[in-house]
Amino acid sequence: MIQSMTGYAAASGDSARGTLSVELRSVNARYLDLQFRISDELRALEPLLRELIGTRVSRGKLDCRMFLNDSAGAAAGGRLNSEALARLRELAMEVLKAMPQAAPLRVADVLRWPGIVAESPLNEDETRRLAAELCRKALEEFVASRSREGAKLAAAVSERIAAMRRRLEQVAPLVPQALAAYQAKLAERLKEALGSALGPSFDDRVRAELALFATKVDVDEELTRLRAHMDEVERTLKKGGAVGKRLDFLAQELNREANTLASKAASPEISDCALELKLLIEQMREQVQNIE
Repeated sequence: MIQSMTGYAAASGDSARGTLSVELRSVNARYLDLQFRISDELRALEPLLRELIGTRVSRGKLDCRMFLNDSAGAAAGGRLNSEALARLRELAMEVLKAMPQAAPLRVADVLRWPGIVAESPLNEDETRRLAAELCRKALEEFVASRSREGAKLAAAVSERIAAMRRRLEQVAPLVPQALAAYQAKLAERLKEALGSALGPSFDDRVRAELALFATKVDVDEELTRLRAHMDEVERTLKKGGAVGKRLDFLAQELNREANTLASKAASPEISDCALELKLLIEQMREQVQNIE
């Protein structure tokens, strides 16, 4: 199955302290680049998350965010931090001395002040179990979303390959005719330029030069390699898995052959074909860049 490197998923669940949430989002990258945004009290869960993600994702720049929204009940079950409360009182008095017109702190303001309400400690085992469950749930949706987009990318690549095949089939029968016409035109120009002053061996020399030139402009080998590379692209798409790098390499090889075809084109039809192939290959590469 072909997967995109772009995806998003989230999962959340209730714990004794509040709602624990996991978010996964990724974009394309050359390798697997994991970035975690986790609060300090949940930092011990990072190795677990890294291991779970690594078993399902092999490539992409992936950001994992885990956070805990404390519930009202959990806050109500907390206790006041007397040291933090005393320090806040001292700060409030200093502010009132410097700014007598300032309004005093309200109870709600005090309770919202960081560190005033001492929260109950997390249950490590329960939090670890819930975090693993949520990460697996998010990964299922994350992989499914990447698979859906990957199927669309694979279809887009297949469409470009089909278009390239059609274009090659149109131009392949024209190659012998174009080569013969170009040789005749070149021979005529040589005769006009040099005349017949070189004696009877002139025609043999012209034919030898034309035969040498024909080997330089013959594009049968390029057409054969283009077809072979396209066959390999289709085989790779059918195989599935983490094939993005392989497809990118094949796109480079296709582009190389298209460039050679353009440089050896013996007619406007072949030249136009090479330019159209390059455009289709570039469109294909844009899609391949997002495949895992």
